[in-house]
Amino acid sequence: MAKTLYIIHGWTYTTEPWKKTIKLLREQGITVKMLNVPGLTTNSRKVWTIEDYVAWANKNIPDGAVALGHSNGGRILLNLLSEKPEKLKHLILLDSAGIYEESKKRDAARKVSKTFAPLKRVKLFRKVYHKLLGASDYDRAPENMKKTLTNMLTSDKKLKPELVTTPTTILWGKADTITPPHQAEKLHELIKDSELKFYENWTHAPYISDPAGLARAIGSTMKGIE
Repeated sequence: MAKTLYIIHGWTYTTEPWKKTIKLLREQGITVKMLNVPGLTTNSRKVWTIEDYVAWANKNIPDGAVALGHSNGGRILLNLLSEKPEKLKHLILLDSAGIYEESKKRDAARKVSKTFAPLKRVKLFRKVYHKLLGASDYDRAPENMKKTLTNMLTSDKKLKPELVTTPTTILWGKADTITPPHQAEKLHELIKDSELKFYENWTHAPYISDPAGLARAIGSTMKGIE
C-alpha cells in the first residue's frame, strides 16, 4: 500500500472543504500532502501559465510519488506527465479538467461580447456574460486570476493525454456538471494504462458532496498501489 499522497486541488481559494476527506484518509494510515496552488490559495500578482504550474508541480512533488489532481489540479498533472511520464508512480485523476471541447455556447457568448463590448463595463452584463461561459468564478476573481484561468482553459487545446503512460486511476462523479462523465471516458480512452470508476452521487466536488465515499475510494486505490 502506498503511504503518502500528494494532492493538487482545483480552482479554489481555500482548501478548507478538503479537511474531512483528509482526516478520514489519515485515519487509514495515509499521509496526505496538500499542495496549495500559487495564485489561488496564496496571493500572487503573477499571471500563471500551464508551463509555470508544471514546473511548480515538478519541483514540489518528489519523483516516484503518488499524486491526485482534482479539476484544474488534474490538468496540471496531465501536462506534467505528458512531458515526464516517469515522474509519478501512480496518478489519480478526480473529476479532472484537461479535455478541450469546442463550445457553441462559448462561441455565442463571444459573439455577444463583441456586439455589446461597450456594455462589458456594466457589472450586471459581465455577470450574465460569464454565466453564459460557465465561468462563475471568473467574475469574482482579480484581473491576474482571470488571465490565469484563461491560460488554463486555452492550454487544453494542446494537451495530449495519450502521452501519459503513468498508471492512472480515474475517479469521477456521475452528477458532475462541470467536467461531465463523457470527459472521464475520453481520458480513459486516451490514457492506455488507466482504470475508470464512476460514483453515482458524486458532484464535481465529492470532498463536499461525499467526503466519506471519496476517502474510501482513494484509500482503496492507495491499497492497490505497491
